[in-house]
Amino acid sequence: MDGDTGLILYFCRIMSGMKKVVVGLSGGVDSSVAAYLLKQQGYDVIGLFMKNWHDDSVTISKECPWLEDSNDALIVAEKLGIPFQTVDLSEEYKERIVDYMFAEYEKGRTPNPDVLCNREIKFDVFLKIALQLGADYVATGHYCRKETSLDEDGNEVYHLLAGKDPNKDQSYFLCQLSQEQLAKTLFPVGELLKPEVRQIAAENKLVTAEKKDSQGLCFIGKVRLPDFLQQKLKPRKGVIVEVPGDAPQYRQEKPSFANKREELAYFSEKPVYHKKDGKIVGEHQGAHYFTKGQRKGLDVGGTKEPLFVIDTDVEENVIYTGQGKEHPGLYRRTLFVTDDELHWVRRDLALQPDGTMKVQARIRYRQPLQEATLYKIEGGLYVDFDTPQTAITEGQFVAWYQGEELIGSGVIS
Repeated sequence: MDGDTGLILYFCRIMSGMKKVVVGLSGGVDSSVAAYLLKQQGYDVIGLFMKNWHDDSVTISKECPWLEDSNDALIVAEKLGIPFQTVDLSEEYKERIVDYMFAEYEKGRTPNPDVLCNREIKFDVFLKIALQLGADYVATGHYCRKETSLDEDGNEVYHLLAGKDPNKDQSYFLCQLSQEQLAKTLFPVGELLKPEVRQIAAENKLVTAEKKDSQGLCFIGKVRLPDFLQQKLKPRKGVIVEVPGDAPQYRQEKPSFANKREELAYFSEKPVYHKKDGKIVGEHQGAHYFTKGQRKGLDVGGTKEPLFVIDTDVEENVIYTGQGKEHPGLYRRTLFVTDDELHWVRRDLALQPDGTMKVQARIRYRQPLQEATLYKIEGGLYVDFDTPQTAITEGQFVAWYQGEELIGSGVIS
């Protein structure tokens, strides 16, 4: 196709009112098929690859190298006949994601970079670039859906729904999106099952059809987390303490409560541990490298059941562990989210102080939804589960749903 013909076709598309969509082509099968489907639906599609990381020294060899992903994205764009370019967002990624991760781990919290990456990079920095290119929408390969309704004043309300594939639903990763971001977003593969996506890619001879899904940190790939954290958080030798399942913390008699708020405060409190509460069973290189519920990396043998991290103390540099996945130190019924880390996707449903709401919630990706009740108080919100949850972890996100719709989320404090 010569330049004049291409220009004429481009202006024909503009004149016909075709909506322009910038697709975040990651070099994976999901975004490839998203771009294909949008083109089939008549959108004017542009492919954009985000390069967000330069340091390959901490990535595990051949696990999601950005250069290979960029090449695959380019090949897909050429196959589909859509414009393609690469944008370098590594500066923004370092400021908004990596620096935040270091700060959180240093405080003894465990951040979720994938949720942040969507909020701060894909649906903020990337979205703004797309709008500057004249796009009406951005699109990604996320397995989730969006629906629109009108409120009583005739304003559009956007609903973030779980993906049709229960094994791949990624709505949790988008739990921090706003109405403004959803207004400009499309999720073309949300109605499909993963095998259907791969079949579409294969039928259209897309190079990514059989490519494995990427793992690890958003845009970085599979990393050695201690190596990654050691860029800023230096190793510091400390002890691993094993706390028995019948420790005094678990044998306290439940007090009587004057009101619901006292009960929620009681059940949201995590036990406080001291070295004398158990026996020293090993050493570690830094409490900030570990997280609740973690089993691997402790390098302690000789126990009847595997050891799990039940708490970390970054001030004293101590890791507290317990034997077996049923250890009482792993379980808690209630968690708290402070107002400054509370987010409503559906602002119209936001609770006012003393308000309550029955929901289903999850505290990690792929966790089956759990029955819970939200209680709003001055300063924050309690999420009270019907059954105790394992490894409620500070810094992670809790997301709550009504049916298939994700309506809000917050950082566990």
